[in-house]
Amino acid sequence: MNRRAVLYTGMRLDGSIADRAGGAGWMAGTGRSPGAGTATPIFTEGWAQWRGGGRTHRQIAEELSPGRWPYPEKESFVLTRRQSGERRPLSTAPRTGRSSGGGREGDIWVCGGAELARRLAAADCIDRYHLSVLPSLLGVGLSLFGGLGGERPLRLVSAERYNGIVDLVYERRGEAALL
Repeated sequence: MNRRAVLYTGMRLDGSIADRAGGAGWMAGTGRSPGAGTATPIFTEGWAQWRGGGRTHRQIAEELSPGRWPYPEKESFVLTRRQSGERRPLSTAPRTGRSSGGGREGDIWVCGGAELARRLAAADCIDRYHLSVLPSLLGVGLSLFGGLGGERPLRLVSAERYNGIVDLVYERRGEAALL
């Protein structure tokens, strides 16, 4: 059984994922649905490993969840260009550990900024795209897939709306899921 690398991220309707300063305070939706969170329970229960960019890791650890890592039961890896111990090409990072033989069952959540998402999409390392589109248009900020450099044909798997947010799930077109 193989794991899927799933890019799960929020973005504004205009395609940006952060404001000019890299902030994501706009990710709350409309706030009209009582108890509505920012992630669907099906997704949050379906992954075993978190892989994110260095800036995203810092933002989660220092701003969004200071003092405690919000996913202590999950394996977590930071993909960064900074000097560290083990080094491997970024394009192989999501594929490494995808066989579930030596790890926990579940998908790999790829959670990063625009640069990480673009690089992995360009290297065809994303099996599923789970995008939460939020009700905001600013026209400025970091574009999620700007400069991708080529088409990635996808097929729609599901669409759901809650709290003013639309969750769209896509997989590569023409390929069977890797489950």
